[in-house]
Amino acid sequence: MTDPLDKIKPRVRELRAYTLSPDRASVKINQNENPWETPARIKEESLRRLSRRAWSRYPDFVPASLHERLSSFAGWRADGVIAGNGSNELIQALLMVTVGEGKRVLISEPTFALYKQVTTVLGGSIVSVALDEELKFDAAALMKAIETFEPDVTILCSPNNPTGCRIPDADLIALLKASHGLVVIDEAYFEFSAHSVVPLLGEHRNLAVFRTFSKAMAMAGLRVGYLLASPDLAREVGKAVLPYNLNIVSQVVAEVALEMYESELKPLVERIREERERLYGEMKKIEGLTPVPSQANFMVVRSMLDPRFVFKELLSRDILVRDVSSYPKLKDYFRVSVGTPAENDLLLAALREVFERQNTEYRIQESE
Repeated sequence: MTDPLDKIKPRVRELRAYTLSPDRASVKINQNENPWETPARIKEESLRRLSRRAWSRYPDFVPASLHERLSSFAGWRADGVIAGNGSNELIQALLMVTVGEGKRVLISEPTFALYKQVTTVLGGSIVSVALDEELKFDAAALMKAIETFEPDVTILCSPNNPTGCRIPDADLIALLKASHGLVVIDEAYFEFSAHSVVPLLGEHRNLAVFRTFSKAMAMAGLRVGYLLASPDLAREVGKAVLPYNLNIVSQVVAEVALEMYESELKPLVERIREERERLYGEMKKIEGLTPVPSQANFMVVRSMLDPRFVFKELLSRDILVRDVSSYPKLKDYFRVSVGTPAENDLLLAALREVFERQNTEYRIQESE
């Protein structure tokens, strides 16, 4: 009898699975989540509507009412919208219908690891362009890669995870015009930058946009995402989406969240943006830390101390951040999500304690 693992693609067996640290802490600022719970009014209205739905029946095959609300919210036509079980499902679906042996996907690293993982599993190859020294998109290098390698798909997370940079519209338009393939913008964090590339969809049929409810919408636990693209492209991507992919709970809560976004969720987004700027300013004052400006709800921070040491020190104080020191170009960095004001104060106090202690010890050693 042969080993069943011999039937697994060699490139899959070589891959390191996408994982997350099992560590837990009271101050959890490692996953870019909304630090505030879903507002009570959204929960109450969702439960009221769910009580009137038949749970024994399948959800809508095409969640048309949700698509209409997403269309209104995003400012894009409903026949170019696909709702999914998180934006990850739709990223996978788009790559499934475009990527195979001999196909190339262009990314800018460091970025969300799933792009490379799914491409590799599907048999495609990755063309990687590094962010520049300021951890911003290198538009010239991306343009050269498009001209040289002619990628079938280019995926850019903007604002980028984990660095928080956004690609300027002028640079994106140049890439769209130069590319013979699809250009995909992952806007998981667009609400925190107050900017979207969706207005470009009408002019560029090779553009597609992903969004999620997991961040600004405070719905990470319900797994809702959506794709915006030309109707023709959306129809083809939809062929790789499983039937009844979005359960009735997620459909209903997503509709309510869209209806109440202005009154219930947008104020929380504004508070996160304010806290992001406060957190950035206060960390700049700590000797040994250099935070990087961000347009998302998180930021990477350069540390004079080993980021793994900082991670452990914070965890010992019941604070969980993200160690990103294994990412390309981020050997000296860790990432923090923006928490509530109280959580951010605890983080700042802990960082001051860790770095002041280390700086004091260093000065003593220098004077001896």
